Amino acid sequence: MTATSPGLTDRAPLADADVDAFERDGYIRLKNVLDPGLLREREPEITTKVLELNTVHAPMAERTTTQKAFLQVGNLWKHSQAAHDLVFSRRLARIAASLLQVDSVRLYADQALYKEPSGGITPWHADQYYWPLSTDRTCTVWIPLQDTPLDMGPLSFARGSHRFEFGRDLKISDESERALQEALQREDFPIDEAPYDLGDVSFHLGWTFHRAGRNTGTEPRRVMTVIYMDADIRVGPLVRPEQQNDLDVLMPGATLGDVPDTPLNPVLYP
Repeated sequence: MTATSPGLTDRAPLADADVDAFERDGYIRLKNVLDPGLLREREPEITTKVLELNTVHAPMAERTTTQKAFLQVGNLWKHSQAAHDLVFSRRLARIAASLLQVDSVRLYADQALYKEPSGGITPWHADQYYWPLSTDRTCTVWIPLQDTPLDMGPLSFARGSHRFEFGRDLKISDESERALQEALQREDFPIDEAPYDLGDVSFHLGWTFHRAGRNTGTEPRRVMTVIYMDADIRVGPLVRPEQQNDLDVLMPGATLGDVPDTPLNPVLYP
């Protein structure tokens, strides 16, 4: 990707090779997409809101696997202007539309994912398991709010796994970690684990299998994510309870067959 002025609204041109790589691999890592200073300015407010809205307070030893993996706060854009700035970034939304090869994208949800020091692994999983949507034209941008070396547990991807149908019925869990680790190794999927510099981001498709290691560092791994969907996507079919929950919480008022044009799902680009 060509380096450009890394603001929140200006255009970040993608090469055709970037779009091809995303379609081939199911994800792409992009360097210098956002200005590090811009992220440093917004991180304290975002972190304050995450800690305020977080509902997991048990000692690490008493938590579930996913609670050990991260503190998770959704719809943060409604509570923080700094989060709103990232979620509504036209620069990021334009990249998402280009990678998905759609004319426009709307917001599915945002999530802050904070992996505390001594936090556990994020098990292998595919996000689309949870999403009550009619197609796979969805992707997530992963935005670290600090440099993220390997010891902090950056996101890693199984290259090409968006075309691998095994494990799509597994929610994130100890079981998904064991079963997918074995299956991905057996099928010889290359695993891409790399650190992120502040300002780097990655985008991955909904069916791309990914995980993150433990945070063995001394600082929390602070990350914002934005999930984009084709603006013309529709709700359904619903095949598991988790999808009904997402529909009720993240797309209130939308019903089966609807375009989820709700106040929580605005069009972000164009």
